[in-house]
Amino acid sequence: MTDTTERIVVVTGASRGAGKGIALALAEPGTTVYVTGRTVNEGDAPLPGTVAATAEEITARGGTGVPVICDHADDEQVAALFERVRADHGRLDILVNNALVVHDQLATKGPFWEKPLSMQVVLDVGLRSSYVASWHAAPLLVANGKGLIVNTSSFGARCYMHGPAYGAGKAAVDKMAHDMAHDLKPYGVAAIALWMGILKTERTAAAFEGNDETYRRFMAGAESAEFPGRVIDALYRDPDLMARTGQVLIGAEVAADLGVTDVDGNQPPSHRAMLGDPTVFSEAVIE
Repeated sequence: MTDTTERIVVVTGASRGAGKGIALALAEPGTTVYVTGRTVNEGDAPLPGTVAATAEEITARGGTGVPVICDHADDEQVAALFERVRADHGRLDILVNNALVVHDQLATKGPFWEKPLSMQVVLDVGLRSSYVASWHAAPLLVANGKGLIVNTSSFGARCYMHGPAYGAGKAAVDKMAHDMAHDLKPYGVAAIALWMGILKTERTAAAFEGNDETYRRFMAGAESAEFPGRVIDALYRDPDLMARTGQVLIGAEVAADLGVTDVDGNQPPSHRAMLGDPTVFSEAVIE
């Protein structure tokens, strides 16, 4: 295991939303956070946020933010990202697979065949991209003798949420984490899927624009965008991390177990009772 207080982190899809929040929550002195995304300039995307702005805020918080413009649909760009990490540090501590193309009709009601076929883009940047990033990251994580891969996921892996493309993508990244954990366990590297709750992001704020009262009610039990990052930080530091490897974890429940609170000091609730239990996979192994 590498004897160093330095921590090297990659968070994909971090121009805004959960990815930005996670990256900020992991920022601290001694931590270098590579943040990826496609937004170069403010105004290039419908929602606010850029890769550079996220990196700058990480640095302002005491960490070292490294902005990397990367389209996770392009394998060559992803390979270049991890080659840069290898050249800079020769190792990696945490990979957070959060990049996701959110189709502009994702939350539109109606059967899947009445929505554009392009809705399946979530199976490219979201599902496939998580595999590709993990494939490149694994040798760098293994070099430490300790590490963590987190696939951000949601209750949509078990309940109907936004239709079959979204649900299939989330169920698949959960299973991917479980199977990667089997391969990584001998090297002291954990892999988990983390179910996030309702998040206070730029996207949710835009969705309720002009309806402040409904937004306040909807957000009453919501998590800040940084909350999942606080949970990931606590998981990485937990001496019993490997006992959780391969599991699908509800962020709010892990937080309660490890004594993690949100940025406002509150303890966000688990939505298990309403939306369903995490998948528990078979312990059978067929090599």
